[in-house]
Amino acid sequence: MTENLKEKVKEFGLGTKTSYGVYRALNKDGTFNVKKINTPFLERINFFHTLISMSWIKFLGVILLGYFGVNIVFATIYTMLGVENLTGVDDSSVESNFLEAFFFSAQTITTLGYGRVAPMGLLANIVAAIESMLGLLSFALATGMLYGRFSKPSPKIKYSSNAVVAPFNAINAFMIKIVNPQKNQLLELEAKLTLSMKKDGSNVRDFYNLELQIPKIVFFPYMWTIVHPIDEQSPLFNLDEAAVLEKDAEFIVFVKAFDESFSQTVYSRSSYKASEIKWGEKFVYTVKQGSEGMIVDVGRLNETEKAVLN
Repeated sequence: MTENLKEKVKEFGLGTKTSYGVYRALNKDGTFNVKKINTPFLERINFFHTLISMSWIKFLGVILLGYFGVNIVFATIYTMLGVENLTGVDDSSVESNFLEAFFFSAQTITTLGYGRVAPMGLLANIVAAIESMLGLLSFALATGMLYGRFSKPSPKIKYSSNAVVAPFNAINAFMIKIVNPQKNQLLELEAKLTLSMKKDGSNVRDFYNLELQIPKIVFFPYMWTIVHPIDEQSPLFNLDEAAVLEKDAEFIVFVKAFDESFSQTVYSRSSYKASEIKWGEKFVYTVKQGSEGMIVDVGRLNETEKAVLN
């Protein structure tokens, strides 16, 4: 049965050949452990993906940096044209003139305009017209990016920091524990578990789809322990901790769910290396009855206790 499974699953898009050393296709946060080099600059530019996927602090930093940078550029242009082309500006020091030009630029780019300072002459009006158009386009783009970040479904499923091999019925099982720490409801969850490990005496890797005890659940209000029974049909059958380490095994878990808040299907993934598996331990039950209903202790997601393997 195991050999047949090998023939069915030849490649997951993760590569079958690896160099010596520790291999990891997927990082713990779900990102692929791949770096592409020698790609032409123009071909690897993707401003939308970069701005959508970066952290909020970086995103706001880029917006502010761009805002001040554009205003500084146009303030410099107005200063070079001469402040006499701006009404309401007293020709005093260079610093004062630049500040007046900067704040006039800020009013122009936001199409605000208080009326105290206004452009005079053809060149100043042309620059102001270009800046106002640039402002309309830039703020429309920034607004779209902001909406895209808020409207982008992003499941915050938490995975246990370690997997375990624990007793399960009359056999043992590989287990991972997950929880949704947020209040949004995830429905129709489906989990898939993949195993990648080296062939005996080779750096070429085999891939397996591991059978799960329960591959799909309808609701996800509690924690979910994803269980792969290690029976005779499992590629882990008759393998101990040392053998799994020697084969440089990597377990990749993939979760698909329907996010009720966004009415969209969302995806989440993570991975576990052989060194991140606790053998002879089981997850502690962390759900209890409270006065206001069931209580799920998310802080105990990683808590385990000793268990005797079968």
